[in-house]
Amino acid sequence: MLFGNKIKQLREEKKLFQRQLAAALEIDTPMYSKIETGSRMAKRTQVIALAKLLSSDRDELLTLWLADQIINIVKDEKKLADRALDMAKKEKL
Repeated sequence: MLFGNKIKQLREEKKLFQRQLAAALEIDTPMYSKIETGSRMAKRTQVIALAKLLSSDRDELLTLWLADQIINIVKDEKKLADRALDMAKKEKL
């Protein structure tokens, strides 16, 4: 949960409460808490909003968010994950 750890760190550095960010994202505090703990994925638009709210690099947060999604997809495919990731790297996007 790379993304969740990072936004928690940034939130704590800015001395903000989860409820403040939840309100800014127009979600409830328990939902925001789940994003920080990694039990729920944020939407891309929420990641961009959090980057602004936390005065953080947008691309860094999007990269961490995307990495978490990739990890979630391949976590149960230990034998094939590396090969699939290598193939994906070679594919032109």
